Amino acid sequence: MSIYQKFCREVLDDEGNLKEIILDYPDNFNFGYDVADAIAGEMPDKRALVWCNTENEERVFAFSDIRKYSNQMANVFREAGIVRGDRVMLVLKRHYEYWFAAIALHKLGAVMIPATHMLTVSDYVYRIRSSGVKAIVCTSRNEVPAKIRAALEQVPFPVKLWCVQADAEGFENLTKAMEGAESEFQRTETLAADPMLLYFTSGTTGNPKGVIHDYTYPLAHIVTAKYWQQAREDGLHFTVAETGWAKASWGKLYGQWLVGSAVMVYDFDNFDPRQLANVINRYKVTSFCAPPTVYRYLVRKGVPPMPTLQSATTAGEVLAPEVFRRFHESTGLTLREGYGQTETTLLMGNFMGRKPVEGSMGTVSPFYRIELRSRNGEPTPVGEIGEVVIIPPENGSRTGIFCGYLDNEEQYRHVWRGGVYHTGDAAYRDENGRYWFHGRFDDIIKTGGFRVGPDEVENVLMEHPAVLECSVIGVPDALRGQAIKAVIVLCSGYRPTKELETQIKEFCNRKLAEYKWIRVIEFVEEMSKTISGKVRRAALRENPEAHSA
Repeated sequence: MSIYQKFCREVLDDEGNLKEIILDYPDNFNFGYDVADAIAGEMPDKRALVWCNTENEERVFAFSDIRKYSNQMANVFREAGIVRGDRVMLVLKRHYEYWFAAIALHKLGAVMIPATHMLTVSDYVYRIRSSGVKAIVCTSRNEVPAKIRAALEQVPFPVKLWCVQADAEGFENLTKAMEGAESEFQRTETLAADPMLLYFTSGTTGNPKGVIHDYTYPLAHIVTAKYWQQAREDGLHFTVAETGWAKASWGKLYGQWLVGSAVMVYDFDNFDPRQLANVINRYKVTSFCAPPTVYRYLVRKGVPPMPTLQSATTAGEVLAPEVFRRFHESTGLTLREGYGQTETTLLMGNFMGRKPVEGSMGTVSPFYRIELRSRNGEPTPVGEIGEVVIIPPENGSRTGIFCGYLDNEEQYRHVWRGGVYHTGDAAYRDENGRYWFHGRFDDIIKTGGFRVGPDEVENVLMEHPAVLECSVIGVPDALRGQAIKAVIVLCSGYRPTKELETQIKEFCNRKLAEYKWIRVIEFVEEMSKTISGKVRRAALRENPEAHSA
């Protein structure tokens, strides 16, 4: 019996497909103690994590190792004054220390803030100041320590700094500190309703929003792992995601361990599709999940045989039918799309037991009640586009749905207006009950598996002396799904040239994380605007003339 069955009851239909899932967990449920440590107590040698990197190093960790190293790290944190409710940022790329740190922070009752190593100094300043972090644990690579030190020069409060593996100026070496720490850790009392996780996610206006999840969040990923990704007992699941993104929570930790699967981690900087296939074959990966960008590259380079792979899933953006077909021709597997948000777990998917349909988000997760509604709040009929909204159950439970935005109760109330959660995503439902993604009700850009809010790029563009006015949109791109395009009105004295276009790109891209880079620029005489003066991004997207570079 997988440990997840201690916390839920599955109701199947006559064909054996999941119809309903009913959670049953204690008020003090804590993934660190009740899942990771519990497995270690019952099956200490059970494989938890398989890690390798581009230097051909590898480590295999059993659940007893996870318990030991997370306890040691928790003791180091506690000795430094980290307590329940404190916020700690993790910038650990795909280093195996992330898994020790995540479990350690859960055990302490601290709030984990995962962040990508691709952030700029200004990105760190915003996240550190707005969340009030008490400590940061980071990689010693990719100039991350230097960026964090520079960011802290603009932060008015002290922050404890640790790095892993190697020494870094201004940081305590956590790897060394763990060596002298106790490997036992007495349970700290926490509540299932406590905040556990804080992700910063891009919006279409303003700065990134802080999305808060509580300690019940891992349980909602049972459906993600078992019924969508088809991770299985004693299998090996591989999700391509850096730990700074919510996709890591979807595919690299919670649901997989709950259903008894080990997690495969490949620690790399530069994406090489053939290397991913080599990892799958070398370690006999049984289930795989990646953003559409990865599958596009795999198909372009030629998909090699992957005989141990039993399931492949994708989410994050629209995937061309050609990629589905070519992947199936090469592997015999049909890609299963899924849909959800940083604010939620998996909302829809092509689930186990049902034939997947290319291009469709699938059917609604049994975990949620979802409707499509028009802008006036009325349910939309079959075939008509509506906004995806979540209707909470009568008991008020919102397991798997975020419990608040950081210091922004007004925005939280706004997305829950009318008693339902508004995703901002548009879709339609066909006569077979399958859902098809149509786009955003807002203007979020999904590029290469990442979410980018236009304001994040527009703020940098406006720093260039030639830019009088600008708007940033996503445009179709064969490899990235969407590329970031800047539409610019120039200041007096400047004229549109190829040289100026290159100069503006270089100016901005030096200041932006790589996934936010401007790929396309179009110069216009004036912006299309609404009567209230707002730029009409939808009208800008209708101009197909420029192409990504």
